[in-house]
Amino acid sequence: MRYPTIFATALLLSMPCAATAQISADVVKIGVLDDMSGPYADIQGPGDAVAVRMAVEDFGGTVAGKKIEVIAGDLQNKADVGLAVARRWYDTENVDVIMGLGNSAVALAVQGITQEKNRIAITTSAGSTVLTGKSCSPLGMHWVYDTYALANGTASAVMSRGGGDSWFFLTADYAFGHSLEQDTAAVVKKKGGKVVGSVRAPLNSSDFSSFLLQAQSSKSEVIGLANAGADTINAIKTASEFGVVDGGQKLAGMLVLLTDIHTLGLKTAQGLLFTEAFYWDQNEDTRAFSKRFAERHNGKPPTSFQAGIYSAALHYLKAVKAAGTDEAKAVVVAMKKLPVNDFMTKNGSIRDDGRMMRDMYLLQAKKPSQSKGEWDLMNVVSTIPAEQAYRPLSESECPLLKK
Repeated sequence: MRYPTIFATALLLSMPCAATAQISADVVKIGVLDDMSGPYADIQGPGDAVAVRMAVEDFGGTVAGKKIEVIAGDLQNKADVGLAVARRWYDTENVDVIMGLGNSAVALAVQGITQEKNRIAITTSAGSTVLTGKSCSPLGMHWVYDTYALANGTASAVMSRGGGDSWFFLTADYAFGHSLEQDTAAVVKKKGGKVVGSVRAPLNSSDFSSFLLQAQSSKSEVIGLANAGADTINAIKTASEFGVVDGGQKLAGMLVLLTDIHTLGLKTAQGLLFTEAFYWDQNEDTRAFSKRFAERHNGKPPTSFQAGIYSAALHYLKAVKAAGTDEAKAVVVAMKKLPVNDFMTKNGSIRDDGRMMRDMYLLQAKKPSQSKGEWDLMNVVSTIPAEQAYRPLSESECPLLKK
């Protein structure tokens, strides 16, 4: 595991199980399980651990008479690795809740064992709508965004501006990418557009040349990038080198975050429209939190994932206090009863399918001439109310709603 100076992992495996249980009886333990060293490390990873520790400190360090402890681990973007860590944490290290879960395959696997373990999983970084659909869990929550909200916001915006009726997708070949392509394609077709093709690229691809050539040759009006992190950055850079936009096609980044725009630079990213859950420069509250976060995280303001995991951790601790216990079912009842209020979310709520309902935002990368500083990168174009952003319950496949 990398980044030892940024986060610490508690190593309790060497202790006997009985001793571990005895120690953990007086601890509320939060596990941050994310990509700490791969293509998504910059947008979640160590920054997520920083944000959760900030939430614990802001809450006061104890809850229901117990000390709050935070541990962190690297899921390595592999479902078997992530699930093995989660099982160890739940079984022998008495972790009460796992947050982050920045890979949809891992998030689905971990959420799948929550009832068996009577523990909570809160996905803040992965996006698959299956988490609140067919694979929903009474002890699982989906916090920051999902692929339906991204698709709904960005595809609608691109098509409403004209010249976006035909789409070709460059898709990350795992659960998140598949879900994002599927949800975006549904929006495109619903609005009278068509999908002319797609190509799937392995996670963490180093060369997008062949994929972009296929996208160019499709003659589609829009190339939808159903990927994230370093893959999105590399795809946009390759598209710029190939003159994709100059040739008349539009790029639609289906998941773009602050650090992506920073890495690309405004000369390359200017004008890019995308849907997001948070921008650090929205108001006084977001700026105040972001300043504190940046002081602890190498001068970088938080991404929506990092802001969102703070929100999830703080709400979880409020619920433990309200319930008077860290028992999973009681805490989830309290979480769903309490409104979600923090610097990022105002009057949010958690639905029966586990979806946390909050507003989303349509953002656009600034022109270089508009930027007044290193991280002054985006404008908020419009607010997308929660009820418009997310899939309605009437269309949900969550089995919990049918009982």
